[in-house]
Formats: sequence, C-alpha cells, structure tokens
Amino acid sequence: MNEPPKTQVSLRGASAKEITRDALLEKVNQERELRNYTRRANAAALFVQRVWRRHYEIKMVALRLQQEWEIKMTNRASNLTRMQMSGQVLRPFLFFTSYLSVRCGKMGDRDRSCMIDCFRIVLESITLKDARQNFCSMATDSTEERKIWFHQSKKLISLCLFILSVFDFFNKGTQDVVLTSLAMRLAILLTDPKGWNCIVDDNRKDALTAVKSLVLFIGSKKSGLYDCIRKFICKLEAPLSSLEVYHRQTDDRFLIIASAVTLSLRPFHITNMDENDNGILECAVTQYCVSMMTIPWFPQRLPTILVPALRHESVLSPCFKIFLISREKIFEETSEITQSMLPLNSRKMPQISWALSNIVYLATACDINSPESGKFAAGLDYALYLHVVILLADNLLASLENFSLIIRQNEEIQPDKDTSAESDLLLGETTCGFSKLSYMDHFMPVCKQWHLKKLLDSERDACLYEINKMPSGNPDYSRKVELLDIAFYYSCMLRLFSTLNPVLKSLPLLNMLSFAPGFVLSLWEQLEKSLFPGKNQSASSKSVYANSKYGGNADIISERRQKKFIRDTGNKWVNVLHKITGKTLAENDHANTVNGQSNISQIEERPDEWDVELLRQGPGGISKDISCLLHLFCSSYSHLLLVLDDIEFYDKQVPFALEKQRRIASTVNTLVYNSLSRNISSQYRPLVDSAIRCLHLLYERDCRHRFCPPSLWLSPGKINRLPIAVAARTHEVLSAADGAPSSMMGSVVTTMPHVFPFEERVKMFREFISMDKVSRRLTGEVTGPGSRTIEIVIRRDHIFEDGLRQLNSLGSKLKSAIHVSFVSEAGLPEAGLDYGGLSKEFLTDVSKSAFSPEYGLFSQASTSDRLLIPNTTARYLDNGIQMIEFLGRIAGKALYEGILLDYCFSHVFVQKLLGRYSFLDELSTLDPELYKNLTYVKNYDGDVEELALDFTVTEESLGKRHIIELKPGGKDICVTNENKLQYVHAMADFKLNRQMLPFSNAFYRGLTDLISPSWLKLFNASEFNQLLSGGNHDIDVDDLRKNTKYTGGYSEGSRTVKIFWEAFAGFEPRERCMLLKFVTSCSRAPLLGFKHLQPAFTIHKVVCDVPLLATFGGQDVDRLPSASTCYNTLKLPTYKRLSTLRAKLLYAINSNTGFELS
Repeated sequence: MNEPPKTQVSLRGASAKEITRDALLEKVNQERELRNYTRRANAAALFVQRVWRRHYEIKMVALRLQQEWEIKMTNRASNLTRMQMSGQVLRPFLFFTSYLSVRCGKMGDRDRSCMIDCFRIVLESITLKDARQNFCSMATDSTEERKIWFHQSKKLISLCLFILSVFDFFNKGTQDVVLTSLAMRLAILLTDPKGWNCIVDDNRKDALTAVKSLVLFIGSKKSGLYDCIRKFICKLEAPLSSLEVYHRQTDDRFLIIASAVTLSLRPFHITNMDENDNGILECAVTQYCVSMMTIPWFPQRLPTILVPALRHESVLSPCFKIFLISREKIFEETSEITQSMLPLNSRKMPQISWALSNIVYLATACDINSPESGKFAAGLDYALYLHVVILLADNLLASLENFSLIIRQNEEIQPDKDTSAESDLLLGETTCGFSKLSYMDHFMPVCKQWHLKKLLDSERDACLYEINKMPSGNPDYSRKVELLDIAFYYSCMLRLFSTLNPVLKSLPLLNMLSFAPGFVLSLWEQLEKSLFPGKNQSASSKSVYANSKYGGNADIISERRQKKFIRDTGNKWVNVLHKITGKTLAENDHANTVNGQSNISQIEERPDEWDVELLRQGPGGISKDISCLLHLFCSSYSHLLLVLDDIEFYDKQVPFALEKQRRIASTVNTLVYNSLSRNISSQYRPLVDSAIRCLHLLYERDCRHRFCPPSLWLSPGKINRLPIAVAARTHEVLSAADGAPSSMMGSVVTTMPHVFPFEERVKMFREFISMDKVSRRLTGEVTGPGSRTIEIVIRRDHIFEDGLRQLNSLGSKLKSAIHVSFVSEAGLPEAGLDYGGLSKEFLTDVSKSAFSPEYGLFSQASTSDRLLIPNTTARYLDNGIQMIEFLGRIAGKALYEGILLDYCFSHVFVQKLLGRYSFLDELSTLDPELYKNLTYVKNYDGDVEELALDFTVTEESLGKRHIIELKPGGKDICVTNENKLQYVHAMADFKLNRQMLPFSNAFYRGLTDLISPSWLKLFNASEFNQLLSGGNHDIDVDDLRKNTKYTGGYSEGSRTVKIFWEAFAGFEPRERCMLLKFVTSCSRAPLLGFKHLQPAFTIHKVVCDVPLLATFGGQDVDRLPSASTCYNTLKLPTYKRLSTLRAKLLYAINSNTGFELS
C-alpha cells in the first residue's frame, strides 16, 4: 500500500519552491541555534576582554607598586616600626610578588632581588629586641595587629614554600641559593617563638598561641606545605655525605634541606593541643604520609644527620596512629598520585611501595654504615608498626596482582606481541641512583634474627602482662603484640620477597625464620589449637618461650642439658636443632619413649583422624588468621625440612615428635587436596604453593622411611575421589590446555597422586596409555606408512647391539608393534611366530644383557638391596650416553606395553627421572660408607682441618684418576669448622645430583619418548620400580591358579593339572619365577594380579600314549613340556607321576628355550 503524499506548504505563492513541514521546522531550529551560538560567543568574547583588561590593569599596578617599593627600600629609614614594616614593606610586597611570581609559577631576576631584600628586612626585624620594631611582636599585641600578623605570616610562608618548590638543587645560581636559604630561615623563625627576641615571660603564652595557629595552617592541605617539600626533595639526587655535613653545617645547601625537614615536622610537635585540633593534626599527618613517605628513597636523599628526626617516636607514632584511622583516605590519595605520575600499564613501582619501604627503613634504623644498625627505632610501638606494615604490604601486593592481570590481558589482546620483557616490574629502576642499594635492601633488617627476637620479646611481655594482670591504664601495655600479628607480618614479607626479589626469592627470609629458636614450634602450637580443638596436648606443646632461649631461668637449665649432651655424644648439629625448636632434651627423651612404644599398625586403627575437618572446604573455608599461620608455617617448615637429616627427624625427633609430624602431614595433605579439587581464587596461591612444597617433602621422607600410615595419605580423597577414567581424562585435558598443570589449576592427579591407592594409579597409568593408543589411531599414526609394524632380526649372542642399531633411531615411533625374529647362537633362525611373546622376550633379554654389571653401563649400589645405578665410567665408553638413552627407550617400551622387567633402579636415580632433587639423607641408599663418613665430618667435635680435606672429589675410571672440584677453586680451599657444612652438602650434591645428571638426563630422554613425564609423576621411586619390575619376586600360587584357563581337554579336576599345581607349589620362589618366564617370557607377576595378564595364563593338554601302570611306577611320558609365549600357554604332556612332571618342568625351564622343546 502506497503512503499518502506529504502536505506541501507554499510560503511565497505558486511561484515559490514548495517545502515540507518537517524540513521547514528543521531549518528554523538550525537558525535559532545559530543565533544562540553567536550570542554566547559574543558574551564569551566580552568576558575574555574584561578578564584580560583586568589582568593587564592589575599587572600594571603590580609593576608600578614593585617600582615604588624598590625606591622606598632604597631610601628607607634605618629603623622601621612594626606597623611601618607591615604596611609599607610587606603589604605591597606580598601583593606584587603574589601576582607577578606565584600566580605565574616562575620568578625573574628582578623578583628574586626584591624577595631577597624583603626577607632580609623581615629577618633583621625579628632579631630586634625592641618590640616596637619587631614584626613578630604584632602577634602578642592587639587583636587587629594579631590578625594582620597572622595573615601576612601565612602569605610569607606560602611564598617561602613556593620558592622552595621551584628551587632546583643542582641547576642553581648563587642568587637562587641565597633566596631559598633566606626563605627557609624566615619560615623557620615565623614558626618558632624561641627565635623572637622581643618575647618576654608576660607575652610568651600569646606568642605560643599565635605560632600554634600558624603551624596548624601549614599543616592543612590549603598551605601546600608537603606538596612543595615533596617537589624539592624529589630533585635531590644525592645526599650530602656525613663528613661534609659535620664540617659544613652552616652551608646554605644543608640549611635548606634541614629547614624543609623541620617545617614538615612542625605539626607533629605542637604541644598542649586542644581536643578540637585533632582533626588538624590528622590532616597534617595524612598529608605527610601521602606526600613525604611515598617519595622514592626518601631517607636516603637526606643528610644522615637528619634521619634520626624522621624516626623519632614523636613522628613515627602519630604517623602510625593516624594511618590506621585514615588508611582508606591515605590509600585513595596515594593511588591518585600514582595514577597522575604513572600511566595505567606502567612497569614502575607504585607509590605505596615506597611508603612501605621507607617506614621499614625508618623503623628498623638500618643504616648500613650506622653503628646503631641492628635495632628498632627508640620508643617504637611494635603493635602499631606491625599493623601499618601489614596494611601497606597487602595494598602493595594487590597492586602487583593488578599489574600482573593487566599484563595477562595485554597478552590475550595481542598474542603475537612479545610481552616477556614487560611481565615484570622494572626492578632495575628501583635501585638508588647514588648508591648500589636496591629496593629490597630496605627489607634486609626483616631477615635478621634480632628483628624477629625483638618482636617475640614484645609478644612475651604482652603475655606476662596478661598473666600478672597489670593495671590496664599502664601506657606500656595499652597495645599488645600477638603471635598472630607477627605471623601476618612475616607472611606478607614472604609474599613480597617472592614477588620482588627475582634472584633469591624469599630465601634470605626463610633462612632466618626456619632457624629462629622455637618459632616454627610456636606457629604449629597456635595452629594445633585451631585445627585440632579439644585434643590433648603433649608435654612438648608448652609455650615456646618457656623452653627457648627467650625463657629466663628455664633457658639456663636447657642450655646446661644441651651442653652436657654435646660432651657425651659430640653432636653439635643436634644442639643447633634444639635451638631451632626450643625443645629441651628431657622433652626429646620423653618423646622417644612415647613414640618408641607406639607403632604404625596401632595408628592404622584411627583413619578418620587424618581428614582434618576444618580444611575440608579448602582455603576458602578457614579464617584469614589460620590461612596466614598456615602459609608462614608451611613456608618455614618446608625450608627446615631441607636440612633436617634422618637422625634428627626419626631418632631425636626434633623439631616435633613423630605423632605431631603425622598431624602436620595430615593437615597439609587435607589442605592441598581440597584446594586443588576446588576452583579457588588466586589470593590463596602463596598458601597452596607453600603447602604443596611442605607436603612433597614430608611424603618423600615417608616414602624413604615410613612414619605415617598409608591411610593418612589416602584419607582426603576416600569420599569424593574421582573415578579412574574421569581423573585420567581430566588430567589429560588440562595437560593439553596448559602444557603442564599448575598447582592452582592443575589436577590432583599430578600434584598429589598419593591420594589414589597404588593399584588405582597403576590402572590410571594404563588408562593414559590406552588413551594415547586411541589418539594415535585417530590421527593415523598406527596405520600410516611410517608407523607400520617394526620387523627386526636379533642374534641371541648380540641382542643389545642389534637392538641398539635397529631401534634407537625410531624415537616415539617405537610405540608401534615390534615383530622379532631370533637367530640362535648357532646362526640358525629359531622356530615360532611372534604374536607378542617374542617381542616381550626380546625386551626382557636386552635389559638383562645391558643392565648386567659386566656390560659397564650400570652397576649395583653398595646397599643390601643391590639396586642399579649408572656406572660413572659409562661416560668414557664409546657411545656410552647413547646406549643409556636407548635403555631408557627399552624401559619406556616395556612400560608402554605392560611388560615387566627383572631389574630395579636405585631410589636416587629414579628421583632424577621424576624431576626431584636429592638431599644428604638419600646418600645412605646409594653409598652408606660415604654417608657415614660425611655424617662423621658434619658432627666432628675437634678441628676439621686435622682431617686434611679440601673441596675436591677423586674419580677412578679405566685406570685413570680424575680430580673434580666441588666448587670453583676447591682444590685450594681447606675444609674448616666454618665451612664443613658446605663441604658435606657439596659432596652429597655431587654424588646424588651432579655426578648422576648426564646419565639420568640421557635415560630420561629415551624414556619420555614413549612415556609422558606427567604419567611418571603418578609414582614415587619405589612405586616406579614396582611398575617397571612387578611386585614381589615370588608368585601368588592361589591367584595364578584362580586365573588359569585350560584347553585341549584339561580341566581343573584333571589328574595332570592337580599334580602340576602340587609341583608348582613345592617349587622354590626362584623356580616359580623361572616357570612363569618360560611361559610368558617374564619372571614377574602382573602388578595388579594375574587377572590382568593378557592373554590369560593357559595350560594346554598334549596327549601322549602311556600305559595306565605309569601311575604306579611304569614308563611315564618322556616328552618335555613346551610353551607358546605369544599366547602365555604352557603345553603340558599328560604326565602320570608327580616326580616325572617336576623333573621335566625343571629341565625345561632351565634350558632357556621354548618352542624348540616341542
């Protein structure tokens, strides 16, 4: 349907062009807007003209006044009265300087000259004793004169601050120095009535009242005092040296800096302040914190002699108090400064970081060259100090987290851009421009023992105050320090060090916390009260201060017991650990007695105890206090566990009895499991990471020497543990998405697989392999031309060489099926087709050949279990490293196909394959004699130099001696009492890590061609050996019998079958293993039992014609049994007598042949 035509309107008759109504209205509106715009533009132009004319007229007046003022000052009388000073000198001067200089933000030479003259006149007046000529005497006279004085003094101080703010300390002329010096002297005198010579006792109170009002003004935001001083100090690139300060204390440069600092501290020193003035002080302190304390390297920019004034109790205490009251306002204003100075994605340190570092620097009196370095500032309120630092550190960490978030968002927006150089803050720019100090050097006092000791002493004093019920009005105990405050403080410091110290991370701080006497113990006691309420506390759970060196008379008794123990045993290291834990020897003896009577089997009866109820919701389900305590405890204790040897841990039971160690293990185990199984926020990352480190150290120690029941490690996941297939697929999805699952997003499977029973992890491992095979089929790897079945021909007497030559170059293609054709030692092809059995036999035989000590690649450890370790001489063999890499592929192929090998590796070697570092105690599993000798050196009571040791180790290989230095220049460094611990750990590190690294890396490269590293991490060292070589060396006869099939006419009730099982049960364990290898090509039982043997173990009937009398002594079957290893089948003739069957079986299994017997 067509729209009706719009109405046409004619304005000038039929001859005019017609226009629509809408167009007409639009045209009228445009004309109206044009007229309005023209009217506004004309009004604006007139306003600009009026403003400009006014400005011009005022400027002309100011210039005329300045000229007249200069003439008057040239011809002025020598003695001006105070009213003449105010009316004829200051009034015109303040007018033209305010208009010509302050408003313009700059000064000309003429302006400087006028200011110098005026300041000199005023300073001269203030020093006069005649009240009629002294300008400051107006402050104590009539009300009108007081108002005039106050107004002009404010103007003068504002002018002085402006002069200070534009003063460039290093690009200055003589006139600038003189002017700024005079301005600072004037500002100081105006705010200090002690410099007014006209003051007498009668009017001193009025003078103090006037000065107080003036100081309150400069402390307000309106005066701009702190902004001006900030601009001035930020231009100071280097401080005056101490010597220069002492020899030239009247130097104008020093006086300018000293005056600026004095002015900034004036509001702090107001005495007898009324309650109504608290708001003014709060404003001043707020401005001081925002503008002054956020200056980078603020104390270091000042002469050393001035710094004590900044750390005085009268300054720090109000700062801390006001900060806690107005922290939201301070944070907001500091953030505004940061945003105004730095762009959004700037990599420079935020302003709040400098407030934190400056406060720590001032509170700890940590001047490097100061003799007082090593103590807190005098009169410091520890509680206020801790609370302020915690708040600042939290705010800084939040800012750093936002910075990291912005970087990640930029990476998502621009994925092709290389942002690696932008991923960190510009820590290089946080170094002091005039010294070698870095930002983190401010926090070095935090890493000192005295720092922690002072805080713990204050906490102890607070406890004593509570015990003695001292009067609550005692000012010394109005704010008490609690252990929780100290924990929060050091928890924040740990996070800061980890973030801002890129090289050492939190190592300096952990070194101090871990070895602080009794500190770790006190943290756990506090945690234990929260996590295990109502539990009976043992005797060792007393307050740490009762048993540590902070404990008064008890310290002396404990110290005497320790010294006696040292004389008896010569064990100095135990003494160190006693100091760390704060425990006495009597407590250790008691713990040994109690724990010596208990055993793991009794503990096993209480499995529910190991699932800590409070931690079942992860970090989100606990309070911030417990979270902080856990973070600090896990970080400190995991660091301490690195140096605790088995003697201290198991025998002396320091720092905790084994019962407490189990509680600690259950705590971190439950925490980590419930953290990883939930989608927790990033704020808990430090806590979870520290708990994971502690958990791994405790679990690895338990794997080496059991102190926890298995149910403890399994307890968190016993209710909501994922099914095997789901856990495996979830893990693989996360691995594919992130490369390697992180501790916060990764799977429980990778981080703490021990919550799954070993049998389930084996199933999970097989599930991973099944998924990999399916993936290879889907991607065409199995059916592709390059991955067809691999055909190899192996000579029996050259099995390793032929395998190396034909298979080593295949890499991951070795996952494909292998068909083996054997050639006997006589050079003849062996009978039989390979349906899997011969390839299994090849893998077991090639490993048997290569792992034998005679081959030179591996040797047996000197321990009783004779586990395999790489032979150090292998590196000197031709292709030695390559051959070890090939053995890694053989082991990987065996694991991939589920074939068991007959060999086990040393715990230390497997640790390397699992990517874990080995420590001193693990040396006992590798070389007990060396471990014994190193322990002797470690605990040697005399002078170690008598042993004539140096930092070298000697290796012998192929008849040659090789001297290897444990550290650069080690052959010239003698082992002394001071460095013997370094020697012990360097020697252990060489034997356990450095010496083995080339071989473990080669083996690892071959192994991971077939087995993903994340699959290997499901198991610990002993479990890896079980995965590779099976369970016990003996065979479970009942399990095998229950899972055996019978073919060819045999059944479970057949006579031959019955006497077979009777004979098999009577074999020695070695003979049973040999029979199993004869049938299946492997001497070990499947790890999960014979029901997982594929194909199933089968006994096939071989019919032989013999008379029935053979059962009673006649001629029995003469034929030998044979085997089809590809089908796991034993071809058993119908023997009639037990003795014949036994003899024939033993003969067959000792002949090392299978098919040819038939």
